[in-house]
Amino acid sequence: MNPTTTSLTYGTYLRLPQLLGQQLPQAAAAHDEHLFITVHQVHELWFKQLLVELTDARDRMLAGENAVAVRRLRRCREIERALLDALALLDTMAPGDFEAFRGALGTASGGQSAQFHEIEALSARRDHRTRSMRWLTAAERARLDRRLLEPTLWDGFLAALAGLPRADRAAAFRGEGPLGELADALLGHDEGWALWRARHVLVVERQIGKGRGTAGSSGAAYLRERTGERFFPELWEARGAVL
Repeated sequence: MNPTTTSLTYGTYLRLPQLLGQQLPQAAAAHDEHLFITVHQVHELWFKQLLVELTDARDRMLAGENAVAVRRLRRCREIERALLDALALLDTMAPGDFEAFRGALGTASGGQSAQFHEIEALSARRDHRTRSMRWLTAAERARLDRRLLEPTLWDGFLAALAGLPRADRAAAFRGEGPLGELADALLGHDEGWALWRARHVLVVERQIGKGRGTAGSSGAAYLRERTGERFFPELWEARGAVL
């Protein structure tokens, strides 16, 4: 038996001392800053897991293992539900509670989440302007560069459809036939991400109204501009063609 594993405890396996030591409020008198930090750190942990699952789903599609890809994508949809629940916790703060520590954020902004941009690049949204963001660390820029060059989920789906007759490809786009489940699972991820975007706007509006974001953006107005975007518009359009 491996002596390293026999000496493991719950806390050492999960690295709890390190994990639980990462919530460091900057405004000592602001009670809700701890909640704010925790919610965003939870987001980053789930973003990391989304990247693990989405990457494997993409790779499975490229390898022709579509049933496994469906399971991975369905798991992503559940993770996105968890992200929505985490956002809801921020609504327990009154605007004054947020204002009490907002100044401590400086120029930090949720838009600076490198993993968020990686998820979008891996899914289908290729915006090469993101790599020029000045706040990226060298490691973050390297990861984002890789995401911008590697195949997307959409590339994986098209690979899964390769060689099929036109009628079968059309059926898959509509969510029918052998690959209909795969198209549905992709739409589930797309929907989950879109719902998170829309909910995020409401959270921001509830806290700061039409005020500017911490990094100088237009705040909720900027976020609302993006709520109509979809990773896989072709799949959404195909559903309309059924009616």
